Amino acid sequence: MIMSNSQPTQKPLEYYQWRGYQCAYEFHPSSSEISADIPLLLIHPIGVGLSRRFWYRFCEKWQGYNNPIYSPDLLGCGESDKPAVAYQITDWAEQLQCLIATVIKQPVILLAQGALLPVAIVLSKTYPESVRGIVLSGPPAWRVMTEASSPTKQRLLWNLFFDTLAGRLFWNYACREQFLQSFSIKQLFAEAKDVDREWLDLLAIGSKDPKSRYAVFSFLAGFWRQDYTQDMANLTQPTLVVFGDKASSISRSGKSETVDKRGKFYEEGWKKAKSIVIPGRNVLPYEKTESFIKVTHDFVSNIN
Repeated sequence: MIMSNSQPTQKPLEYYQWRGYQCAYEFHPSSSEISADIPLLLIHPIGVGLSRRFWYRFCEKWQGYNNPIYSPDLLGCGESDKPAVAYQITDWAEQLQCLIATVIKQPVILLAQGALLPVAIVLSKTYPESVRGIVLSGPPAWRVMTEASSPTKQRLLWNLFFDTLAGRLFWNYACREQFLQSFSIKQLFAEAKDVDREWLDLLAIGSKDPKSRYAVFSFLAGFWRQDYTQDMANLTQPTLVVFGDKASSISRSGKSETVDKRGKFYEEGWKKAKSIVIPGRNVLPYEKTESFIKVTHDFVSNIN
């Protein structure tokens, strides 16, 4: 695999401890030397090679605004510790709450990418005083978020496939550039040309450590799949739901939802949700950074 010499600029990593694990994050300070607005806490997606680096374009282009940014690696990803366990949504939510309580020390606005929406839900529900607002980028189809998968099926997938030699062989296959490029074109990006060298290098760097497979396999086994209907209906934080005009669903149960229907479901299913459609497909902070930043800034600037 050939990687380009130019890699995105990154802030020096900082660390904190959660349950004895070392957790990494980047801090991007406010552009103002006098005062800062509510911090943004970024929740990256889970997938082969993905980590806080998913947000690097967003962080670079956010400069000039007054919100500081905290961009952590979830446990099992990036430079955070990677124990060989089946990760639950509550693990990642508790990890982020520890970051808020011990490092940030003030409420935040959450930005959650894709199917990591449940982390934002659990964190906002369990620690409502820690979350002032929520931005959802390309969340799953509504039906996916309101239908629980079988816990028995989840355990069987983990025990009989992912946590076995077959799982390790599958990981080696999934890390191939040809597979990652094809999957990105078919499932993530609106335009094939946007699956660029930087994106493929990002995935290549992130997938070098084979221990990162446990977080990905936990996600693929479906441990995050629950019925969140009641939780979403009870959240009181103002929420912006951003969809790409070519948004699609990997799950078969969500393929019949149009973008307009999906937005309506989220607006009706949350207490204070507003949906908006911008160009792009499913990875908006990366593929359509400027458009995503504009709608995000318009939203967060009105949260007190």
